[in-house]
Amino acid sequence: MDRAGVNAICAGFPGADVSDPWGGGHDAWKVGGKMFACIGAMGDGVSVKTDSIETAQLVIEAGHGIKAPYFHRSWVRLPWGMVEDAEVEERLRTSYALIRAGLTKKAQAALAPFTP
Repeated sequence: MDRAGVNAICAGFPGADVSDPWGGGHDAWKVGGKMFACIGAMGDGVSVKTDSIETAQLVIEAGHGIKAPYFHRSWVRLPWGMVEDAEVEERLRTSYALIRAGLTKKAQAALAPFTP
């Protein structure tokens, strides 16, 4: 997986949009104004949200990710080539679903349906 692949997947999620909030070439994917995936300026992987600190730690211990710099401990960085493309896509879908579920009911209702 690479930046283009991640961006193609994220662009398909209902209501998802990308911005570069810090400048310098970041791809911060958001839904309802809340970030669910981020590719840093170095472009060496994508950071995603997990459902808990424990899940993030399990991903790291399994060798499928690393600590996501500058993010809460429930986030992990998936470096390019460390895991299969299917797992990256699944983690993107999960991260999107987690963030979407945290939006207000009104914001969620304004989005097209999504099946994780």
